[in-house]
Amino acid sequence: MAKIRMDSVGVIGIMSGTSLDGLDLCFVHFNYVDQKWRMSEMKTKAIEYSSSWRKSLTEAFYMSSTDLTQLDLTFGNYIAEETGFFIAEEGLEDQVDLIASHGHTIFHQPQKGFTLQIGNGQIIANRLKKTVVADFRSKDVSLGGQGAPLVPIGDRFLFGEYEACLNLGGIANVSFEQNAERKAFDIAPCNLPLNKIMREQFGKEFDVSGSLAKQGEVIDELLIELNSLGFYQEKAPKSLGVEWMNAHFYPLLNQVKFDNVSAKDLLRTIVEHETDQIAQILNQNHLASILVTGGGAFNTFFIESLKKKTNGKVILPSKEIIAFKEAVIFAFLGLRCLRNEVNALKSVTGASHDSVGGVISYPLTV
Repeated sequence: MAKIRMDSVGVIGIMSGTSLDGLDLCFVHFNYVDQKWRMSEMKTKAIEYSSSWRKSLTEAFYMSSTDLTQLDLTFGNYIAEETGFFIAEEGLEDQVDLIASHGHTIFHQPQKGFTLQIGNGQIIANRLKKTVVADFRSKDVSLGGQGAPLVPIGDRFLFGEYEACLNLGGIANVSFEQNAERKAFDIAPCNLPLNKIMREQFGKEFDVSGSLAKQGEVIDELLIELNSLGFYQEKAPKSLGVEWMNAHFYPLLNQVKFDNVSAKDLLRTIVEHETDQIAQILNQNHLASILVTGGGAFNTFFIESLKKKTNGKVILPSKEIIAFKEAVIFAFLGLRCLRNEVNALKSVTGASHDSVGGVISYPLTV
């Protein structure tokens, strides 16, 4: 295997988010110049999940250990196959030194000491004959941390010109510097409940530009209940997962009777709730310039609502950065793992100390 030059590395970052929209693949070349990391040659691809894959990943939470183990292998093969197509389409075979795959989160219960992202890294390494870094969160959780968010160290080194980085994915999370430390945490649900309602009530994957939510009216009683959830009073570090949504968030939505309200009203109320919580955090921390990325950044109504409530300047970058920033940063986290450099910050996750997260898999020959 050719030795990787550690200050000039081509990496593919792969992300599968909680919103279940699909796989994000991003090839980026990192160069270390004048004691700074610089990015170049970015190539991207978004792969929408089939209804079959969406169903399997949704049901994985309830699977037996045997079936889940099988899904881990199957999903690893799927990631390898799609990544192989991407490499061939873009002619990247000689440029890819490393693959960093986040996998797909099935369980995330750091308070009980475990988290699980499926998509077997060794299978990806074997099939593509490339070094792979996966399983980024487990080590931090074993050190008493939340295992999330991990993106902030990339925010610091790659997007440091902004006072804050706000990601609007399945969950909304924020990252910013405070007293010479990087702080970051999950703020509130974001696309996860909105997309769920769109699938169940409208048979669509998401609310394009927030047009349906914009037509709704706020359900005042539900808004009060959502804003009163205990999570919002907890101090950081803190993170959200499907388990919390099932136990605390969705039961409040399920109480809504559609006799007097519509699904559009439900969407509008959730947008109002989520932007309330996000704006509160941004304003409390006096953040003047906020880079906004993730799928929610394309929701025009959501962004308009957030801007009205936020004192700082909400900045939308290029569509490529909006859609692929997390994949870019997981590529960077994989690179830092390979260089044996810290990629999980205790100031963010609450772990006992900073750590180098990720499991490295080298291709095996039979």
